[in-house]
Amino acid sequence: MGGFLVHWLIVAVALWLTARFVPGVTISSWTALAIAALVLGFVNAIIRPILVILTLPITVLTLGLFYLVVNAIAFGLAAALVPGFSISSWTAAILGALATSAISWFIGIFLKRD
Repeated sequence: MGGFLVHWLIVAVALWLTARFVPGVTISSWTALAIAALVLGFVNAIIRPILVILTLPITVLTLGLFYLVVNAIAFGLAAALVPGFSISSWTAAILGALATSAISWFIGIFLKRD
C-alpha cells in the first residue's frame, strides 16, 4: 500500500510540473491533479499495454517512434476522463507524456527502495 501511495505522489508531482512547464497542458485544481494522477496510473497500467500490443507492427516499422504516439494517446485519454485536466493539441500531449514520464523516472531514482 505504501508503494502505491509513493508512486501516486510521484506521478502527481510530475503532472504538476508538466502543467507548469509544458504549454497546452492545464490542470485547474489540486483535486483535478490528484484524480488525474490516479487515472493516468490506471490508464498506463491497463489501456497502454493493450495499445502497445495492437500497434506493435507500426511501432516496429517506425523503429519505435510510434510509441510516442501511444504514450500521447494514453495521456490524452486520461485528460479526457478527468474534468479539470486538459490538453490543447497533439504536440502538447506528446510533450506532456514525455515530460511526465521523464520527471517521474527522475524522482523515482531518488526515492527507490531496496
